[in-house]
Amino acid sequence: MIRIRRLLLMSLLGGWLPGTAQAQYLSFSFHPDAGNGGRIYASACSSCHGSDGRGTTEALSGFEPPDSFPDFTRCDQTTSELNNDYRAVIEYGGPARGFSPIMPAFSKALSGADIDDAIARLRQFCRERGWPRGELNLPRALLTEKAYTENEVVISTAANVKGMPGDETHLIYEQRFGTSSQVEVDVPILFGKQNDIWSGGFGDVALGVKHVVLSSLDTGSIVGVQGGFRFPSGDRARGFGSGTTTFEPFVAFDQLFRTDTFVQMQLGAELPFDTGAAPDSVFFNSAVGQSFAADHDLGRILWSPMCELLMSRDLKSGATADWDILPQVQVTVSHRQHIRVDLGLRVPVNDTSGRPIQVMFYALWDWQDGKFTEGW
Repeated sequence: MIRIRRLLLMSLLGGWLPGTAQAQYLSFSFHPDAGNGGRIYASACSSCHGSDGRGTTEALSGFEPPDSFPDFTRCDQTTSELNNDYRAVIEYGGPARGFSPIMPAFSKALSGADIDDAIARLRQFCRERGWPRGELNLPRALLTEKAYTENEVVISTAANVKGMPGDETHLIYEQRFGTSSQVEVDVPILFGKQNDIWSGGFGDVALGVKHVVLSSLDTGSIVGVQGGFRFPSGDRARGFGSGTTTFEPFVAFDQLFRTDTFVQMQLGAELPFDTGAAPDSVFFNSAVGQSFAADHDLGRILWSPMCELLMSRDLKSGATADWDILPQVQVTVSHRQHIRVDLGLRVPVNDTSGRPIQVMFYALWDWQDGKFTEGW
């Protein structure tokens, strides 16, 4: 037990202790030489990617650029990419991450330090400030919303395995706009069994806007806020809606450590316009996890086991807080890592009578990184 506690403490504090294992995520983990990277880029990369990072013409490069060919000056395209993504493609070629074989492998021509230097030069092509870096886009937990803004489609479902039979599925669409904002649409579809009869329908649809107010690659910290409304589109008589419009604000804080350990916290409220239909409530969601992959984190399959601790409480006299625990694991399923799945089990910790145990699952498509059929 003592050894386990020590390992956990080292994992959580690894980002701040000298001499501990370093991941490739955070800017303080290494200090590349962008000047040397510029020389490497000019000699090995510019013939295809252009001296300005926008790419050369087909007449000069000798090939027709694929749809996935990058424009390194496009901050909306490049800031969301991790250094590890660039490193994997430079070392092993385009197919290593589901891109075109036109991109050759440089593992035998460049050292690890040279590749880091070249990546530092690539980062200089984006000249706009305010874009949160992709390293701060932590693995998505099943329920704890993160601070980062992104382009995703998520299908998430929760099925009761103990208690009242039922299933709740959410179709979620997220799209970034500007440097650090996002719009989100959430359409719930519910199924339930009452009096031995199954019925289903749409729940209350939600629309929200998220904004990153602080992000630092140096410290691995990011803070985001979101405000939104859930509209009474569901059938309250069948238990598929609240019957009132609800304002749903929250603040999210995420922290990434050098060991690729991460912590996420979300504090929010649900404030219905008609408290006679539904009470005001507050919630606190948190997640702690660890990401790892083979080949010094350059492997195709990225594993992210996590555990969430969830709390919700109605703001009315005599109400108590409900606590749940939700262990889970997320895994990438495409070479490009833009398709991911997560499986977990939500278990009530207190007040267990009447509260179901749920199997939870989602499939996620980061559509900015390519079509669903690409990158496999």
